[in-house]
Amino acid sequence: MRILLGVSGGIAAYKAVLLLRLLREAGHAVRVIPTPTALRFVGAPTWEALSGEPVSTDVFDDVEHVQHVALGQGADLVVVAPATADLLARAAAGRADDLLTSTLLTVHCPVVMAPAMHTEMWAHPATVANVATLRARGVHVIDPASGRLTGRDSGPGRLPEPEDIAREALAVAERARVPQDLAGRRVVVSAGGTREPLDPVRWIGNRSTGRQGIALAQAARDRGAEVVLVAANLEAQGASQCADRVVPVESTAQLRDAVRAAAAEADVVVMAAAVADFRPASPSEAKLKKTPGQGPAPIELVENPDVLAELVRERLRPGQVVVGFAAETGDVSAGVLEHGRAKAVRKGADLLAVNAVGDGRGFGTPDNEVWVLDAAGDQVAYARGTKRQVADVLWDAVAKVLGR
Repeated sequence: MRILLGVSGGIAAYKAVLLLRLLREAGHAVRVIPTPTALRFVGAPTWEALSGEPVSTDVFDDVEHVQHVALGQGADLVVVAPATADLLARAAAGRADDLLTSTLLTVHCPVVMAPAMHTEMWAHPATVANVATLRARGVHVIDPASGRLTGRDSGPGRLPEPEDIAREALAVAERARVPQDLAGRRVVVSAGGTREPLDPVRWIGNRSTGRQGIALAQAARDRGAEVVLVAANLEAQGASQCADRVVPVESTAQLRDAVRAAAAEADVVVMAAAVADFRPASPSEAKLKKTPGQGPAPIELVENPDVLAELVRERLRPGQVVVGFAAETGDVSAGVLEHGRAKAVRKGADLLAVNAVGDGRGFGTPDNEVWVLDAAGDQVAYARGTKRQVADVLWDAVAKVLGR
C-alpha cells in the first residue's frame, strides 16, 4: 500500500518517527510530507533515512512533476500525525499553503488524522468545529489520548501511541475496500440489553454489552448505509461514531417504540439487542426494603411484547428485510443450533443469527460464533471470529436477500 505520512509542527512529531517505522515494517511504502514547522522538531534526514524517499515541504519543489497532484493521486492512505490545531484549521478551511495541505486537497483515498495539542486547544470551540467539519467530509479524526502533555499539565490532547495510530489507520484503509452494497439504504440496528425495573435502583437484565450491535452498525455504515442505532444500556464504547443517529433506551417497551419509529423508514432492521422476555408486573415506586428474618416477596412477571415477531408480521415498509438474533446455551433437550432452527421457523425473520452464549462465550467477549439461518431454518452462512468479522458475514447475507 502507498501511504502518505503527513507530519505537522508539534512536539509529538518524534512519535511519528516510530509510526513511520511501524508502517514500513508492515510492508508499506511511505512518503513523509512534513510541514515547514515540523522540520524544526524532526529534520528531513531522519525522514529520508527511514522512509527511503525524498522529503519536501513546498509545492515549488520538483515543480515539473506537480508533486501535490501526483502524490495525492497515487496514495492509498493518508495519515497525519501529529495533526496540530493549526493543521486541523487549515485542512478544514481548505487551505493549500504548503505541500501537505495542497496534497490533502487532491487525494481520493481515506484520510486519518491523529490530533495532538494542549487540552485547552482541543476543547476550544474553533477546534471542535474544525474536527466536526473534517469528520462530516469523511476524514477519520482519531480522538487524542489523555495523559501527560508537554509541560506539567495533563489531560486530553496527547498523541495516541504509534502502535494504536497504525492499527486504526490500517483498519480504516481496509474498511475503505468494503463493497458499497448498502449505499442509499436505511438501516436500523438495536444493540445492548434491555433492563426491566424492579424499583428505582434495581432491575432485571442480561449480560449483553452491545459490542456485536455496534460492530453491525459500523459495518453497515462502512458499506454506505444510513444507520440508526437503538442503544439499550451499552457498556461497549464506540456507539457515537458507528451510526448517523443514536437513540438511547432502557426497557423493552422503550426499545420497541424506538425501533418501530425508526423502522418505518428502514430497508433493513437488525434486532441484535438482547431483549428481556419478561418484566415485573408492578415495579415499586420506592426502594424495596429487606425485613430481617423474612424472605423476599414474590415478584410477579408479565410477558414483554415480542418485538422481532411484530416487525416480521407487520413489515413497516414494503420489501423490508428483518434480521433477528438468538442467543442460545443448549440444554438436555437440544443443542444451540437445534434451538436456533426451531426459533427461525417460529419467528419467520428473513435471517436469524444464532450464537452460543455462556461459559465465556458471546456476551462481553471480543469474538463471536454465529450460524445464519433463513426463515425455513436452513443455514445460509457461518461466521467465527471478531465481532466485526461476524458483522461483515451477516451483512453479506443481508445484501443477498436485498438483491433478491
